[in-house]
Amino acid sequence: MYFDANGDPPPKYDILNFAIFPDGTSKYFQVGTYEYKANGKPELIINVGDILWNERFSQVPRSVCCESCQPGYQKVSRRGQPLCCFDCLACSKGEISNQSDALSCLKCPEDFWSNDRRNICIPKILDFLSYEESLGASLCFCSSILSFLTATILSIFIKFRDTPIVKANNRELSYFLLLALTLCFLCSLLFIGRPMKLNCMFRQVVFGLIFSLCVSCILAKTVTVVIAFSATRPDSRLKNWVGSKVSSSIVIIGSLVQVIICTVWLIASAPFPELNKTLEDGKIIAQCNESSIFAYWIMLGYLGLLAVISFVVAFLARNLPGSFNEAKYITFSMLVFVSVWISFIPAYLSTKGKYMVAVEIFAILASSAGMLSCIFLPKCYIIILKPELNTRGYMVGKNDTKL
Repeated sequence: MYFDANGDPPPKYDILNFAIFPDGTSKYFQVGTYEYKANGKPELIINVGDILWNERFSQVPRSVCCESCQPGYQKVSRRGQPLCCFDCLACSKGEISNQSDALSCLKCPEDFWSNDRRNICIPKILDFLSYEESLGASLCFCSSILSFLTATILSIFIKFRDTPIVKANNRELSYFLLLALTLCFLCSLLFIGRPMKLNCMFRQVVFGLIFSLCVSCILAKTVTVVIAFSATRPDSRLKNWVGSKVSSSIVIIGSLVQVIICTVWLIASAPFPELNKTLEDGKIIAQCNESSIFAYWIMLGYLGLLAVISFVVAFLARNLPGSFNEAKYITFSMLVFVSVWISFIPAYLSTKGKYMVAVEIFAILASSAGMLSCIFLPKCYIIILKPELNTRGYMVGKNDTKL
């Protein structure tokens, strides 16, 4: 005989099996014991062979009214019912349970996510627009093809530089515009690949500067068309403005304003790379943080202002005489440009992650391709396929096609 620390004797219980017989009598059978030993550890002994089962039962009855919850689920008690009655609810996204009958789910660490079965945490996928995936490879291919096509058109213009259609409306400005369009197509490559410090800092800036240069060149070409036709009048005061000084000034001033905007942006709050771990489930989005959304939209707004001014001037000059009035083609090119970037705004704001980057690349390629096709493809058609129309007479709208 012994006592515990509180002076109490050790408990000892007999485990009895209560049985009711067909004749209505009942009896208790001892089938085991439960007692504390001298070392303080409880000992349970049950003789399963001594248990007398009712005819309706052939196995141990269940102590709960629900099935056991598997890993990936948690037990939730049913309201108004005993604790042995519960429901098994699947763990939420980002949470797991790795054992049966778990009372609660465990949240995965920040860089991990739950698998489909919600029983283990797996590393999140690093996601960005890469050259290896089909979307990035397709955009890269389109950019390369369009830049090569633009370079080819530039070589055609240089080869036929002494023909009337190339000399019309400042051929040096055409060379410069084609070179700028080539850079426009190539600048989209800065948006593909994992965001790093340098490409995040300069990709939007390079895009804004090159496109401002393109639109400024188009505005200069439009103004050149207006001055060239207006200066033919005897009483016109625009004769003194004929030449390359006006067009050069427009290009420089138009680009300089964008240079100031981008410089202030970089100095005040430059873009930087970041890892967004909450944007999409199960993914870590590698993206560029523009830092100042205001500066970004100011850059796009100025670009849009240049495009609208070019469109209005070209539209007003579309009815000037001449069989090949370049203002008509500039009007179409600016209409395509403005339409693409107006459509870009809702598409850009409604997407996220790498698809947001893909939308901007598509807008860059589509608007640049629109300017290239509307302004230069008609000229290439005449240069290569209709050389008999490449005359001064055709340029000014006369029936005589001789030089």
